[in-house]
This record gives sequence, structure tokens and C-alpha cells, in this order.
Amino acid sequence: MIKKLILSLLAALGFGTAAAAGAGGIQWDRFPTDKLTDLPSLQHGAKLFVNHCLNCHSAAYMRYNRMRDIGLSDEEIKKFLMFATEKVGDTMQTSLDPKQAKEWFGGVPPDLTLVARSRADISKGSGADYLYTYLRNYYRDPAAATGWNNRAFPDVAMPNVLWQLQGERAATFVEQKDAHDPAKTVHAFAGFTQLTPGTMTPAQFDDAMADLVAFMQWMAEPDQGLRVRLGVWVLLFMALFTVVVWRMNAAFWKDVK
Repeated sequence: MIKKLILSLLAALGFGTAAAAGAGGIQWDRFPTDKLTDLPSLQHGAKLFVNHCLNCHSAAYMRYNRMRDIGLSDEEIKKFLMFATEKVGDTMQTSLDPKQAKEWFGGVPPDLTLVARSRADISKGSGADYLYTYLRNYYRDPAAATGWNNRAFPDVAMPNVLWQLQGERAATFVEQKDAHDPAKTVHAFAGFTQLTPGTMTPAQFDDAMADLVAFMQWMAEPDQGLRVRLGVWVLLFMALFTVVVWRMNAAFWKDVK
């Protein structure tokens, strides 16, 4: 019951279930996974997160001082990333009042600590793939309540908070014959038209979104890198131990006919 309540809230605020996110029928783009091991990318992603996401969304299961793991000192965290608290050991809460959020948005914006892990879809890709696609597919839609829509999540309730970086775009749709039924037509996406320029070029914006998603993926599981490294050592130990046991077994039974 609690899970259904959480998922319905996420859907209402733009981070719905993977099935809902796939309602647009688009293929998710592949998130560049090399960003996950690049400390400058993770640090840039952290900056983007606190400046553009933390205004409304919290990350209540992440403490600021955990960002030491991506190469930031306490002084750097306090100076560049902390705006809602003064203690580096505090969790990443938003200063947005829940009552005001409910009045303005119809619900409290969901916590984003684990969103990169929760949005995976076995047929489309990882949660990072979804976020990378979602953040790069906003376009202007005069018919929408916020003036924005998203190809990865049609009729999304969340506006494009990154429009100043990307600029404003319009989406072009054309009517095409349905590949499965020629008697029917489908509303097909034909491309984006840039209406106003952003502070970044398209390539720079895509790279910045990869950095942001990399941070969100790291935030969802900060120990992922350590877990992978330990896993490699465990497998190597097990391989070596298997060889030792095999030879010991041979030595113990060599005289048994």
C-alpha cells in the first residue's frame, strides 16, 4: 500500500514508474557509464544537482559529507554545495515548505536519493538510462499546464528547470501510417526545433546531463565502486582457493585405490 502511494506520487510529479515513463514509446538513450568513475564529472554533477534539483527535491538519505568520496573536502562542500544547512554532516534536505509545495504542485516533490535505482526497466534500460533520456527530452508545449512537455514522460507535471542551459525547443510531430496497420496513422516525432539558445551548446548540455545523472547514480549507491572492487578480489580469491583445494584433494586421495 505504501509502495503504491509512493509510486503514484512519483508519477504525478514527473518521476513515475518505468512503465509510465515508457508511455511515449521512445527508446531510452544509453547513459555513458564511464562518467561513474570520473571524479570531475561526479563533482560537476553534484553542483548541478544542488543548484537545479535541490531547490524542490530533497535527497534525505544522503549526507553532504559523503561527497568526500568523490574527492571534495569539507571546505569545498560548505562553500559550493551547502545552501539549506550549515552542518556538513546534515542530510540533503530542501528548504521548500511541504505545505507550500502541496499548494503549488499538488503534492510534495519526491525524494531523489534512490531515483536512479528505482527507474530501471528490463526492456528499456537502467534507471540512469531513463534519467539521461528524460532530462534531454523536454520541449515547449503551450497546451501543457506548465508550458513544458517531455517525450520520455508525456504530460509530465514537472517543468523544465534546466531550460536556461539547454534553451527552449519545440517538438515537431507528423502523421505516419502505422507499421502494423496501414489503415491507421500514428503521431510520430520528427525532431526538435531550437526556439531560443541556451547557455550551453547541445553537446555541452548532453555532457552536463551525463554528469548530473552520474552523480544521481552514485548517490543512489555510494558504495557501488567499492562493492565492485571487492567483488573482483573475492572472485580472484575464490579462483585461487579452488585451485588449492583441488590440489589438496588430489594429494589426500592419491594413495587410495
